[in-house]
Amino acid sequence: MNFTISSTELLHGLVSGLRVISNKTTAPILDNFLFILRGASLEITASDSETTLKTVIPVDEVKEEGAAAVPAKILTDSLKEFPDMPIELKTLEDNNTMEISWATGAQKIPFFPAEYYPELPAIDETAVSSVRISADSLSAGLGYTLYATADEILRPVMNGVLFDLSPESVSLVASDSHKLVCYTRTDIKCENKSSFILPKKPASILRGLLAKSDSDVTVTFDGKNAHFQFDSFIMVGRLVDGTYPAYRTVIPKNNQNKMLIGRLTLLNAVKRVSVCSNQATSSMKLSLSFNQLTISAQDTGFSISAHETLPCQYDGDPMDIGFKSTFLIEILSNLPYEEICLELADPARAALILAAEDHNPDEDICALLMPIRIPN
Repeated sequence: MNFTISSTELLHGLVSGLRVISNKTTAPILDNFLFILRGASLEITASDSETTLKTVIPVDEVKEEGAAAVPAKILTDSLKEFPDMPIELKTLEDNNTMEISWATGAQKIPFFPAEYYPELPAIDETAVSSVRISADSLSAGLGYTLYATADEILRPVMNGVLFDLSPESVSLVASDSHKLVCYTRTDIKCENKSSFILPKKPASILRGLLAKSDSDVTVTFDGKNAHFQFDSFIMVGRLVDGTYPAYRTVIPKNNQNKMLIGRLTLLNAVKRVSVCSNQATSSMKLSLSFNQLTISAQDTGFSISAHETLPCQYDGDPMDIGFKSTFLIEILSNLPYEEICLELADPARAALILAAEDHNPDEDICALLMPIRIPN
């Protein structure tokens, strides 16, 4: 392998893959990038055995095609110190070293034979399903749901984002049993009803890559892996094995008490009052009466308390309901709406947080938050 490339272009292609590589890998070969040089393109693959990312970047000059596994951290740390300049990379087969040279110097690092590197996981063509989603929609859906995923050892299905696909719509869902967020697009459809659970790590990496894309993403999946292909990237994530809970059955349909309020107004007030909440429970009380909301919190152990009263639109039953302030702050921080509607049934049932104003008719975001017992 022998080629010339811009140091900045190469570093840009490596940085995305660096997020995939795990610090706790049990296979030392996965501490490396796999380079495959074909024609005028360099394929860079990074993997932790469960998530794999392939990036294709152009090269300036190819003298000899080839393939090699190159230490990821050494190469990336070196390139961070270079200005934008042409560099030449050449493998020396006699001593398994790669020589990196530039106008004023050179360095040598080890490489490993490409055949040691695991192959990209393949999709079972007999069980394949696919859907096309715009980068904007997929990025938004992951952004609105990722924070609600869990970290549970006993229930790994809760540790990822559910892709629930049907001929009518596509929904992304995440829940940690205390809160649930469902993002639905009715303008994106799948030919057959199907679903898969994408783990948190590949979902987070995918969201970062999509932030700079404006193309469509082709999502192909079977029972084990999902492929996401767009721009110069192919990302493969091993899916969570298991069945996601029937989330639609827990979303309330008949909460009659509805409060309309500005999202930022409520968020800022909750943040102010939560400073005085109990550090262990983060409990907070919302007291609703006609067109008025009072937020209060206290920590009797430290003799501190706070309350704030806000105007709102509410003509339902007077009610006191408790929430964990950290969960409420998370939900309010991640919703895009200026005005929200908090729908309640009674202090013991889940609250539903929705858009209060007109929004994109093809897009719907609903958040569910479980109440907590209010301390006496």
